Amino acid sequence: MTDLASGSGHQSSGLREFLRAIPVFETELPEFEPESAPTVPDELFTEWLVHAIEAGVREPHAMAVSTVDSDGRPTSRMLILKRVSEGRWGFATLRTSRKGIELAQNPWAAVSFHWPDVGRQIRIRGKVIETGPEEAARDFLARPLGSRAESWAGNQSEVLANREDLATALDEAHAKVAAEPDAVPDGWTRYDLIADEVEFWQADRERRHKRLRYRLVGGVWTREQLWP
Repeated sequence: MTDLASGSGHQSSGLREFLRAIPVFETELPEFEPESAPTVPDELFTEWLVHAIEAGVREPHAMAVSTVDSDGRPTSRMLILKRVSEGRWGFATLRTSRKGIELAQNPWAAVSFHWPDVGRQIRIRGKVIETGPEEAARDFLARPLGSRAESWAGNQSEVLANREDLATALDEAHAKVAAEPDAVPDGWTRYDLIADEVEFWQADRERRHKRLRYRLVGGVWTREQLWP
């Protein structure tokens, strides 16, 4: 084990060398020809997602969702992709959560997928909209019981003064789910990010990485390759 705890100076130096020694792009990297990519990003995303699943990438549907607060400061967290259709990437959360509040203030967001096992990244930007109560209910009731109870417990992102408060809230939430299995919290919301820019990044061991960017211009997707 690398000794990183023998003083701040040594620790900083040791950590730097430790980070430099971590190998990258050591796995089998797939081929990608931007010239033959589909005309819309949804199709290429689906192709890459299926490939990631078949390649054994863990939790390939996990994505970083970044929002901005009223001061312009960004926040990022991991969420689960709910759907991809017609240029929309879906996710869900409580409207009263930090991300829900920030989206109400500024309805623009960025989403990132990172699949290191296959050397791929996907970055998406666009406007976020609510999809309505029916979509929210359908999404919530499809969640596992434990996830539903967690949402019913509420208070997401608020200060937790005592762990016992969380245990009590979760016990009460589990009891509610058991007693009212079709109930949906008022604040549960399904969002769609309507993309206007999607970039696909494919790693290369020789650092000749391939980047393909889709941009929505006048309602039509354009494609352009970028320098690594």
